[in-house]
Amino acid sequence: MSASATMFARQYFHGTRADLDPGDLIAVGRESNFRDGNPLSWVYCAGTLDAAIWGAELAAGAGRERIYVVEPTGEIVDDPNVTDKKFPGNPTLSYRSREPLRVIAEVTRWQGHPPERLQEMRDHLARLRAEGGDHIID
Repeated sequence: MSASATMFARQYFHGTRADLDPGDLIAVGRESNFRDGNPLSWVYCAGTLDAAIWGAELAAGAGRERIYVVEPTGEIVDDPNVTDKKFPGNPTLSYRSREPLRVIAEVTRWQGHPPERLQEMRDHLARLRAEGGDHIID
């Protein structure tokens, strides 16, 4: 790949609480970060740091919030859970793949959302759960 092609290549991010190292693979078959249930048959990533920040902040578990730069190892497609339901046209650059994502590096400097905005989002997700609207298109 030429230097100019590398300079304009899309970067992908994954927000989580998992402690991963460069080279690790994020594979299908894990539960959603956002709700209990069956293991998912997709792995998710975003082309914006903001979407990955939401992923890290809302991820289940007790670990530290983390964001990784990831590289898809196979085809990625628009995430219909976001693009079809909330943001037609995919302005959040939310994607998913059936193939693993390879961790390239951890983003160590990022700023989370203000506590009140984060609580609004948690309340919104709790309402969706209570109303049965937290279905994940898998």
